[in-house]
Amino acid sequence: MSFISLLHNTPSFFITFIIIIGLMVGSFLNVLIYRLPKMMEQGWRQQCAELRGESAEILPTFNIATPRSICFHCGHKITILENIPILSYLALRGRCSRCHHPISLRYPIVEMLTSIMSGFTAWYFGYSLITIAALIFVWAMIALTFIDLDTQLLPDDITLPLLWIGLLINLNNGFTDIHSAVIGAMVGYLSLWSIYWCFKLATGKEGMGHGDFKLLAVTGGWLGWNMLPLVILFSSFVGAIVGVSLILTAKHDKDSLIPFGPYLAGGSLIALFWGEELNNTYLGLF
Repeated sequence: MSFISLLHNTPSFFITFIIIIGLMVGSFLNVLIYRLPKMMEQGWRQQCAELRGESAEILPTFNIATPRSICFHCGHKITILENIPILSYLALRGRCSRCHHPISLRYPIVEMLTSIMSGFTAWYFGYSLITIAALIFVWAMIALTFIDLDTQLLPDDITLPLLWIGLLINLNNGFTDIHSAVIGAMVGYLSLWSIYWCFKLATGKEGMGHGDFKLLAVTGGWLGWNMLPLVILFSSFVGAIVGVSLILTAKHDKDSLIPFGPYLAGGSLIALFWGEELNNTYLGLF
């Protein structure tokens, strides 16, 4: 039996294979989560220098692939064996092999989360092209969640290509029909854009970032306009609970910024897997 036939005819093998792929993708996402904001900041500084008429500073090459990952404490370059998802962290007991400084628990968490979510996606959708699309959506949401938690940024380098990919997939009725997808993208963007401007005109403050508009447009473009109320309801409800809890525990004051992207991403993933059932249950109440 060929490898492709084994994937197609043996669900357990297919799910296991995707779980392993998820571990490797999680390792890549760790790099992306850290480096993409740094790359954006470097680009902004160069653009500002050009606008001021200054010569752009020549900086060492810094992108997703270069330079090699290092220990931030001692500068030790991470070897291939030290970069095996989960296993290397366990083998090193969560410490750098040279200076023994603790390695952030974030790295295995992202790898494990990506692996689990990938396996669940493979189980839920089965062996099909739509599973590949769903995996792309899930991986992007994980990356955006952690980037927003770290930097309060939702990079256009992820959200904009993701939007167009979603619309392309729905040309052939992937997750929804193309009409619902286009309307979803427009309504998703304009709904938060309207809330942003109403809040700003009323208070003089910015209530959310522009990346949130684009992220909800992505969800609408992938899953259709009828999933947007569910996503907005979930993200607003959970975000409000977390925000109030942080204020009450004195970890934030009322003027502190709380990233909204993780709640939008969480709501989007719920809509991806259970949106139809939740919508039908909600409509059934009426």
